[in-house]
Formats: sequence, C-alpha cells, structure tokens
Amino acid sequence: MSFFSFGQSAEIDVVLNDAETRKKAEHKTEDGKKDKYFLFYDGETVSGKVNVTLKNPGKRLEHQGIKIEFVGQIELYYDRGNHHEFVSLVKDLARPGEITQSQTFDFEFTHVEKPYESYTGQNVKLRYFLRATVIRRLNDISKEMDIVVHTLSTYPELNSSIKMEVGIEDCLHIEFEYNKSKYHLKDVIVGKIYFLLVRIKIKHMEIDIIKRETTGTGPSVYHENDTIAKYEIMDGAPVRGEQQFLITSHLLIQTGPV
Repeated sequence: MSFFSFGQSAEIDVVLNDAETRKKAEHKTEDGKKDKYFLFYDGETVSGKVNVTLKNPGKRLEHQGIKIEFVGQIELYYDRGNHHEFVSLVKDLARPGEITQSQTFDFEFTHVEKPYESYTGQNVKLRYFLRATVIRRLNDISKEMDIVVHTLSTYPELNSSIKMEVGIEDCLHIEFEYNKSKYHLKDVIVGKIYFLLVRIKIKHMEIDIIKRETTGTGPSVYHENDTIAKYEIMDGAPVRGEQQFLITSHLLIQTGPV
C-alpha cells in the first residue's frame, strides 16, 4: 500500500524471516472466502524485515520515525469505530530523520503471547496482524500483514455425559443421552435416544449441529445461530425402547472470546 504526498513517497513491504518454511493455514475472510495466512502458535517469536522502497530514487523522504507493531484485536462489525486490542507491541525501527535511498529494517517480537485463536464470525472478528508505519506530518505510509493463530488445548479432566428429556404431555416422551459434553473438532458424537411414550405419528428424526456466536455484554448481547450440519438419524416410526446414533462430526467452530 502506498500513499502519495508532495515530493517523495514510498512503498512498504513486511517479510517474515521464515516465510519459505512456515506453514500456512486457511482462514475465512469477512466476505466468506478463504485465504491462506502464515500460521503461528502462542509463545512463538515473530521476526522479519520491513522493506521501505522509495518511489522516486534520488529524492529524500522526511519522516517522524519508522515503527512496526504486533497487534491482537477484536472488532465488532456493528461498532467498527471501537477496537479492543488485547495485544499491542511496538518496535521503533528508525528515529525521526530522512531516507535518501531504499532501506531494510530488521524486527523481532520474542515469545509473543497469543492467547486466543483467530476468528471471523457473523458479527465479530478476532485478528492478529503486523503493521509497519513510516510516520509523516501530513499522511503516514503504512502496511498491514495478517497472520493466523491456532491454540493448542488438552483434553478436559472431566467430560461427563449429557442427558435431557423432551416431549409433549400424554403424547410423546423421549430421553436423549450423549456420551460426553465436550468434543474435539474432529470427534465422533455417539448418543442414544429412548422412546418412553409414543402416541403420535413420527415420520423421521434428525439432529442439527448449530454454532452459536455470542457477542457483547449486558443489554448489548447479540446471538447468532448457524446450522452447520444436519443428520437424519431415523426414518419411519420408532421402535419402543432404545435407538442409538453415531455422528462423524466435521469441523465445528473456532474458539475465542467475543
């Protein structure tokens, strides 16, 4: 990205030191498409180079300093003017002065804390990015580069089963039982359905996997439901007693505080 003003202007490029070997991960953008970004984990060092290339060789570029930032940020789509930054690190690359030729600046953010996963949802976005800036009096020159962060979790010590009852008085009484309450994103969901009372005609039964996104606090809480999978587990009238089902789940959701 370049911004033009009177006299000299420049372009900025941010390059990671391990760009050739670092793994990339697909991540959904706001428009629903998927792009690939460099993948990082909590505690990893982020290092690289900032290249400042002058647009007009031979002319000097005056500036009020050059810096690079590492930012972790939560953005609510209905309140884009207010961003919550939960990580904000700054490295000064050059003091105020002038540049007479294209230059490269090294940077390193050591063992950066990245507590949450990158997330793009219906109403909120959690992103990490590097932002290099040449500070000027009238208009800054800047460049952002997004990265993706995945978190590693351990299996919970307690993972009890779930039991629930639904029904219509004097017509239908069903009990559901799921083998556990917490699942891995690629886990298999195993459950049982007990038909204790059936006095109405049932044509079929299906189970939906629904992702619920909750944003905001207090009176400004927004809920957004998204059905990501449907499974038909019974076709026709049930047999009295126990029916068992098994679902091979797909990737459910990414986690993160919103």
